[in-house]
This record gives sequence, C-alpha cells and structure tokens, in this order.
Amino acid sequence: MQDDRLHYEDFTEGRSFALGPRLVTAEEIIEFAREFDPQPMHLSEEAGKASILGGLSASGWHTSSLFMRLMIDAYVLKAASEGAPGIEFMQWRKPVLAGDTLSGHSVVEEARLMRSRPHLGIVTFGHELKNQRGETVLKARNAVMVRRRAVTEVTA
Repeated sequence: MQDDRLHYEDFTEGRSFALGPRLVTAEEIIEFAREFDPQPMHLSEEAGKASILGGLSASGWHTSSLFMRLMIDAYVLKAASEGAPGIEFMQWRKPVLAGDTLSGHSVVEEARLMRSRPHLGIVTFGHELKNQRGETVLKARNAVMVRRRAVTEVTA
C-alpha cells in the first residue's frame, strides 16, 4: 500500500504552504470568547470600540486556534506528522476584528533528522498570518516531528 502523505523528505527548506483565506465572523468571536476568554472586548462591539483594539476583536487564543485550523487544512493532515514538541514563539501583532479575512503562509525554515529516533525528522516552520489589509496579525515559529518515508538502515 502506497503512503501518499507528506513525509520528512518533502519538507525541504524554503517550501511554503498557503494558509487560508478564512473569514472571521462576529458570531464566532463571541462564541469563542464566551467559552474561553470572556473579556468585554471579545464579547461586544461597543466594548471593543471603547478599548484600544478598535472593535469587536478575537481573543489572541482564538486567533491561535484559527491559525491551527489553517495549518491543519493546508498540510498537517496531509503529513506523516507525529506531533510537535512545542512552540518557540507566537506573537499577536494586530487585533483580528469581526469581518477580517485571514491568510498567510507557513515556510520550512529548517529540517534535520533526529539522532535518537532515526525514523523521524524535525521540521521547523516560520508562520505569518495577515488580514485583508495586508497587516500582519500573527507570527509564530515551531517544530514538528515528521516520519521519514523509508529508513533502510536504522542505527542506534
């Protein structure tokens, strides 16, 4: 049986994956905020306008969740991924407001094999999401463990 997923060997340095586009609605901002981050600027347009954010804005955690979904749709579910050891950094650069459309890219910055687990490689991505005005709303960097396509000789 042929495995058509993306493997470590497919994640060459400089390879880019498009993220989005994804429209962010007022309804989903409020729904997420009610459940996970019920601060006023995430719950009402009026409170958002009265804040430094300038309108009903998604929680940074909501923005991070949307970013995760965009990665899932773009390449994670298509890959022989074994999970991630964590996030090096994530920055929320600008508020994501109701009606914004997010898009961006994930770029392979580095790929290296694991000495302790020769069937896996570590792929490090740099990510950027922008709104429809071209403003960067999120930047992030993280590594992902990805299976190699075939390991003919495994050394300890």
